[in-house]
Amino acid sequence: MAQREIQPELSVDKYTLGLVGPDQEWAGTVADGGTVTTHTPPACWGPMITPSFRGGHEVTRPIRVENAEIGDAIAIKIRDIEVTSVATSTGSMVERADAFGDDPFVDHRCPECGTDWPDSVVEGTGEESIRCAECGANASAFGFEFGYTVAFDDDRQVGLTMDAEAADELADRAEAAMALPEHSRQHPIVLYKPSEIPGTLGHLRPFLGNIGTTPPIEMPDSHNAGDFGQFLIGADHDWGLETEADLEQRTDGHMDVNAVREGAVLVCPVKVDGGGIYVGDMHANQGDGELSLHTTDVSGRTTFDVEVIEGLELAGPLLLPNESDLPHISKPFTDAELERGRDLGVEYGVEPVEDVGPIQIIGSGATINDATENAFARASDLLEMSEGEVRARCTFTGGVEIGRLPGVVQLTMLAPMDRLEARGIAEVVREQYDL
Repeated sequence: MAQREIQPELSVDKYTLGLVGPDQEWAGTVADGGTVTTHTPPACWGPMITPSFRGGHEVTRPIRVENAEIGDAIAIKIRDIEVTSVATSTGSMVERADAFGDDPFVDHRCPECGTDWPDSVVEGTGEESIRCAECGANASAFGFEFGYTVAFDDDRQVGLTMDAEAADELADRAEAAMALPEHSRQHPIVLYKPSEIPGTLGHLRPFLGNIGTTPPIEMPDSHNAGDFGQFLIGADHDWGLETEADLEQRTDGHMDVNAVREGAVLVCPVKVDGGGIYVGDMHANQGDGELSLHTTDVSGRTTFDVEVIEGLELAGPLLLPNESDLPHISKPFTDAELERGRDLGVEYGVEPVEDVGPIQIIGSGATINDATENAFARASDLLEMSEGEVRARCTFTGGVEIGRLPGVVQLTMLAPMDRLEARGIAEVVREQYDL
């Protein structure tokens, strides 16, 4: 019953073992208009090398939101993101084919004793350190093709890649360096101590790679997207899907869109009663596209407010990024620009439509082209526009950006506010951009 008690402020620090879905244990219920604080461990590499995980991330248990019913949407207003790790390791991956079945992120097995999702222990450091608790074999499904270890300054403004000696020192205190929360069940990837490109300095700007609402079927958390989800179709494990149509039940919580950061608003579909918001996969930084398929996964704390939007019936998320993250041609007009537009209208006898607001539609699919087509379709449904009109508006007042290769995009446009009014999201757009 405690999970049903409505709380104006809810703190969440327990996680799933790589799965999302309506049968996961709920973290609690937050009030509509309430505030949630989460404490999350790193995702991707830590769960990837921990063979007991059923998915590639370690995300929070789902959070029920008061009044959220199927067919509604939930606006998640990100107030604060704080990185608590002092270092991490990342890079491009290689798979150990004898340590999994169909999918290295999902169906792990010990390559020697054959135990499915074996418990494991750490022995020493390096890529041989994750051992099956039953037989002692190296049980990790992944290693680095090209990897590096990064340490952060105290204010988490910059990161510096380590040489072999410094990476080795961090590996000796891996859990502390990555600040794993108490209830985390992953092995810290800093144990692997990769040390390519030492001395490389990088800017940090943290964001959330996996945040969204619960799908109506159980799925590996890393596969709740149109690109990674392709690997579920025809898969011979417990979460295999029969057809592409089955994947339409996803909610695209795994986006890796680097604009999902402090100050942004993410509007997510409600596909189970209560919504089931979950959070994880905080990154210290990432360039557009996540070109190595992985980036600087870190532990951290996130604070966000929630607001239910009734009857919005989204297929996937909408993003209202910080104004500074919008493409130039999608930013709200200044007073001077509006005045120029009025002058043009007088000259040519055309009344300018001034009441518009920027939105980003998230699309996902097997490829970038498929993801863009998916975003076109979602925008058409949302705004009741033909695909031709969507393409025109996005060309003239927006664009498409790559969230993650191979198939997550942000489709941006300045949308007529009357269309947003009709769908009940005008107010959250006005509030975000002070319109």
